[in-house]
Amino acid sequence: MPAQADVLVVGEAGGDGVARAGSWEALTAAREIADRLAVRVSGLFLGSGIAETARRWGTAGADRLLIADDARLQGTLPGPAAAALEQAIASVEPSVVVVPGTTAGRDYAPLVAARLDAGLAADCVEFAVENGALTAVRPVFGGRALTSIRFPGSRLAMATVHAGSFAKAEPDLTQPQVETFDVTFTSDDLRVTLLETTPKGTGVSRLDTAEIVVSGGRGLMEPANFVLVEDLAETLGAAVGATRAVVDAGWRPHQEQIGQTGHTVSPRLYVAIGISGAVQHNVGMQGSDYIVAVNRDPDAPIFKIASFGIVGDVFEVVPALTAQIRDAKG
Repeated sequence: MPAQADVLVVGEAGGDGVARAGSWEALTAAREIADRLAVRVSGLFLGSGIAETARRWGTAGADRLLIADDARLQGTLPGPAAAALEQAIASVEPSVVVVPGTTAGRDYAPLVAARLDAGLAADCVEFAVENGALTAVRPVFGGRALTSIRFPGSRLAMATVHAGSFAKAEPDLTQPQVETFDVTFTSDDLRVTLLETTPKGTGVSRLDTAEIVVSGGRGLMEPANFVLVEDLAETLGAAVGATRAVVDAGWRPHQEQIGQTGHTVSPRLYVAIGISGAVQHNVGMQGSDYIVAVNRDPDAPIFKIASFGIVGDVFEVVPALTAQIRDAKG
């Protein structure tokens, strides 16, 4: 890696103009790497009409902030986003580039890495610096094992961050130097354009932005009993999630699936109802700030990662919990 060069981190705005959750985690990872390398963090924020959002995001750990505010970056399509990142790399000349592990990030990061002949490690959960060289840790074999990837020599190192693996950076920690970053697009960059977006859901049903998620597993015994999850979620103002086993059984739609082959969520509170805690599910929610598990099996793996555990019958515990929360809310 180039010596004494910045770490460049990308931030993305969602359709609502708010910084995507993965952007805050990527900034945390970039700050950790930069501190170990004793270099600065340069942030590149992509979107349209996002100046204030970008500034707030930048104060969560960036020393320099490039704001790419352009209508053609709306939706973070691969072509425009790749062009913006490639030009930012040419401007900043970083040693490391950190990209959020969003659907968009997984699209444009490989494009840029291929164009620049840079090394790319995907879905990283941890980083280390040894003798000035970056090492990235990422899951393999469906999350059953971890592997370390060492970036050699002076080549640019790029990495995407696995959602839920790092804490969300908090604003008002730094006062970055703010610059407007104008991107030049070619016709190839703009071959795909965004016409409109259709939300996956409204309000509390959106798993990717929900502050609270209540999920159910096979411990509910049959699909009709999922009403326990729905009632608790409604009381808490939470989104509803499910395990793969539940989805495969046809109890719930795939859009609610959380885990390795579903959504990765990192809410403030995750409530697991009748979920044993298989590794394939845990990788999709273990980044939650607080995890509350209800299961009648005291040896269920979910309790190993839970902040609070309730050993008991979900058909007794959950209705009582829902009733108490309703009473407390008046």
